[in-house]
Amino acid sequence: MDSQPGLRVYLVTIAGAVCWGLIGLFIAPLYAQGFTAWDVVAIRAIFSFIFLLVIMLVFYPEQLRTRLKDHLFFASAGIFSLALFNYFYFEVFSRSNLSLAVTLLYTGPLFVTILSRIFFKEPLTIRKGWALAFAITGCAFVVGLLPLGQQSIPGMTLLMGVLSGFCYALYSIFTKPVTKRYSPLTITTYTFFYTSVFMLLTSDVLTKVDKFQNINVLVSALLLALVSTVAAYVLYTSGLKYLEAGKASILATIEPIIAVMMGVLFLGDQLCGWQVLGVGLVLYSAVLVAGRRYKKVL
Repeated sequence: MDSQPGLRVYLVTIAGAVCWGLIGLFIAPLYAQGFTAWDVVAIRAIFSFIFLLVIMLVFYPEQLRTRLKDHLFFASAGIFSLALFNYFYFEVFSRSNLSLAVTLLYTGPLFVTILSRIFFKEPLTIRKGWALAFAITGCAFVVGLLPLGQQSIPGMTLLMGVLSGFCYALYSIFTKPVTKRYSPLTITTYTFFYTSVFMLLTSDVLTKVDKFQNINVLVSALLLALVSTVAAYVLYTSGLKYLEAGKASILATIEPIIAVMMGVLFLGDQLCGWQVLGVGLVLYSAVLVAGRRYKKVL
């Protein structure tokens, strides 16, 4: 691993998070047409895998060669991370709003940092600790969880949000061991292959194929796959190849900022002073984590 990643690596990782932050614009129309959260996970997985497979077959067929034993990592990331974190994330979105869902999802960096320390022996640094604290605090301000008492969250919604963060963290943990052997496209393609198979077996989305005759549904599904999935995961995995899993995950906390901005620009949401403070904290955490000097504390 490059001990001093360049600016391009950080920008690529952040760009992936920006693509994720646009996801609410593509999910809302699907909910409006009667799709459930589990259906939306299936749509995202299946459409994304089809696009990825076509790209691989046309441009990078040689990169489809993999070691059989590595499929344990692909399958684990596809089922235990992608399928489950998407479900919990989309379910919180359907029960409340995108800003709350994305903030609870971003308990993920906390889990990534802890799990990376346990499994990869990645150093826990003072700078990384501060960045993590600023990122989580900033996210809480953005959605009104701070100051205390500003917003009440049902227990089940909170639990599902935290579970989305935990399952989200597992993506970095499961894919990290194979990033040196395969390209980001290879990893993303096989991960979504297993997610697609799992979702085809467990959802009833195939019984709702007629809904795709609605142009809004079709366009939303295509953009969900192309922008907020294929582009997002390829960019994020590209950054993960050169960054520590915990560091990449903290950088990706730019996503809630983008999600809130989409709400302000397209859904009529308004930002108060506390939310502006939250935006600043999250952006500052990205600056901290991109710093070059790290002092190990563990």
